[in-house]
Amino acid sequence: MNIVEKILAKASGEKEVAPGQIVDAKVDAAMIHDLTGPRAIESFEEIGVEKVWDPSKIVVIFDHDVPPSTIKAAELQKRVREFVRKQGIKNFYDIGRGGVCHVVMLEKGHVRPGDLIVGADSHTVTYGALGAFATGIGATDMAAVMATGTIWLRVPEALKFEVTGRLGKFVLAKDLILHIIGMIGSDGATYKAMIFSGEAVGEIGIDGRATICNMSIEAGAKAGIVEPDEKTIQYVRERVNGDFAPLKSDPDAEFSKTFEINASELGPQVAIPHSVDNVKPVSEVGDVEIDQAFLGTCTNGRLDDLRVAAEVLRGRKVKEGVRFVIIPGSQEVYEKALKEGLIDIFVSAGAVVGVPGCGPCIGISRGVLADGEVCISAANRNFVGRMGSPKAKIYLASPATVAASAITGKITDPREVMKA
Repeated sequence: MNIVEKILAKASGEKEVAPGQIVDAKVDAAMIHDLTGPRAIESFEEIGVEKVWDPSKIVVIFDHDVPPSTIKAAELQKRVREFVRKQGIKNFYDIGRGGVCHVVMLEKGHVRPGDLIVGADSHTVTYGALGAFATGIGATDMAAVMATGTIWLRVPEALKFEVTGRLGKFVLAKDLILHIIGMIGSDGATYKAMIFSGEAVGEIGIDGRATICNMSIEAGAKAGIVEPDEKTIQYVRERVNGDFAPLKSDPDAEFSKTFEINASELGPQVAIPHSVDNVKPVSEVGDVEIDQAFLGTCTNGRLDDLRVAAEVLRGRKVKEGVRFVIIPGSQEVYEKALKEGLIDIFVSAGAVVGVPGCGPCIGISRGVLADGEVCISAANRNFVGRMGSPKAKIYLASPATVAASAITGKITDPREVMKA
């Protein structure tokens, strides 16, 4: 069996499972946030169950609208806090104590290799970076999980992406996953698992692997996963108390299709509005001027992302007329960035650093776009209206490309900036 089949077999108590099979699986952890939490709680109360199945396995994180920007948002967050207290949920990350849910879940030890994790958010697939099977579900399904601790799942087919070679300087994990999505299309992995392996993936750190798995949903995947190795084990041991059991695919495991990619041949990539799979090398984008650059979110708000942006920005200035919005992915990332002097570099360059959270990525928080404006973003989606006005344009790129573009005022290959 491959790693996905092994995890779902373990979770459902089966000796083995196969693609297409429906399993009744036990959940290891369930996550809700301030946007989906109120809906899940309402559905949970309609079921009529008094207590959640296991308060120690439920994680609640405020990140989408923090601090709340409207009275309605504040009321909904108050409602979730009341539920947390009533149910005795200890894994609660309120404003100022957590950050973006998919960053916090990894760094606070709520994800272990071999786990089955569900979250009321599509980018729950991020947790596959640590060798877990993680997938997003709706609020009604989450209510049932909170009541029973189980979920029905159809075992997905698995696509294998064997990435050889090594990514070049200022060619990042984001460029790799953008290239893959452009190659297979936004529906190329619908209800399939994307398994990433090979020399190049092994060279990528956990932050970069999180970026890759995070965007697997943009190809329609049910899950994205990197098989655990020593980097995984070290990362998890630093954050998790107790034992865990990493799983790997058998040598003779079957995949519905295998793709081979040479990372050494890749350069910086850009997704053109208004589709994530409309991907081109930055060299083919043309002369596109920008109004805003954005670095952050569950895709690229981690410490390694901030580090590479700071490397590009050091000693340089954000172009006059360009807004560079930088939002650390969590309080922990923010604190480490402060200690390393990254925030000083950002502020000195003319960037603005925001409160850890989702920011303008979801179009309801600070940093949204006006009619006709152009943004280069390190987030995961460039749909119409995703970051504010439906008349704005969003280009997706890596943290290095975003930082380089903020300096020049137009979409730019970071390698060109670093030559100057």
